[in-house]
Parts: sequence; structure tokens; C-alpha cells
Amino acid sequence: MLLFGHLGITLGIFFGLSIFIPRLRTIINPVYLAIGALLPDFIDKPIGEVIFASTFANGRIIGHTLLFSLLLLLVGLYMYEKKRDVRVLSLVSGSFFHLFEDQMLSNTPTFFWPLFGWSFPRDTKDFTGFEHLFEMLKESFNLGFLQNYFAEILGLVVVIILAVYWLKKRSEENDTDDINESLD
Repeated sequence: MLLFGHLGITLGIFFGLSIFIPRLRTIINPVYLAIGALLPDFIDKPIGEVIFASTFANGRIIGHTLLFSLLLLLVGLYMYEKKRDVRVLSLVSGSFFHLFEDQMLSNTPTFFWPLFGWSFPRDTKDFTGFEHLFEMLKESFNLGFLQNYFAEILGLVVVIILAVYWLKKRSEENDTDDINESLD
């Protein structure tokens, strides 16, 4: 999954659940949830596929491990206990969603790292570094490639729906504020 898949599906699940569990809106910050949904890729893709591509040749390394998410959870629990700050817990929630959306449970050597050894599995791509970025750009115009990214399209639709909803709600709030100011 890429940007919109992780972002849209995670936010869609959160806002869907918050309809049935309204308390979620008070204990999860959607901005940090969105950042957390992308965090494993923000960490691993540049390191594993560009900067140290010849070493790792894999975009799923440290950030895609259960250990990373558990350590982040401990930091989040500490921050919540000390300051009642939900931002890191929201980040962790997004990061956990990311791992399940990437189906990391089926990639046990990475998911349970370092239990199965200190090295990460190498990807089977023949290209690394910036070649990978150019290959993805080139393939993005291939219809077969696009069909494999249904989650990306679904995520983009969810992001657009949420953006329209947010803009409409914000416009209504501004109209209410204008009416209240004119009454004063």
C-alpha cells in the first residue's frame, strides 16, 4: 500500500468506529493518527530503499516491526500518564494499523524482528535506490499496476470524502460565527 491507501483506510476505520464509539474522538488525535499511519514507511522506505539500498534492499525494516510499535506504545503510555497527552498514543494506533494493512503478520522475520535473527529479508527487486523510485513512477502508468492498487484508490476516495466533510463543517461553523457576531 502507498500513501492514500494507508491514510484513507486508517482514517476511514477511525471515523467509522467513532460513530459507534464516540469516546474515540476524545482519546485519539486524527492528525497524529494519520502521521502514524504513514510513519513506518516514512522511516523504512528512505532508509531501506534509497539511503542504504545496497545493504537492506527492502522498504520494510525497523518501522515495520512489532518491537518498534511496542516501544512507541511504551513512550505513548508514559506521555499519557505524565501529561495526559494522547498524541503519541494516536501515532502508535496509526502505526499498528499500518502493520496490519501491510499484512506484516505474514512476514514473520520482519514483524517479529529480532526473534528470528538480526538481519532483515532482502527484497527480490533488481533495482535499488533511486532506480526504485523511477521504476515505480514508470509503472504507475501501466493499467495492470493500477489494478493492483485498489486500496490506494479506495483510500483516496475516503480522504476526499473526509476533506469535503471537514470543509463543509468548517464553513458551517464560520457561518454560525458570522451570525453570532452580527447579533452582538
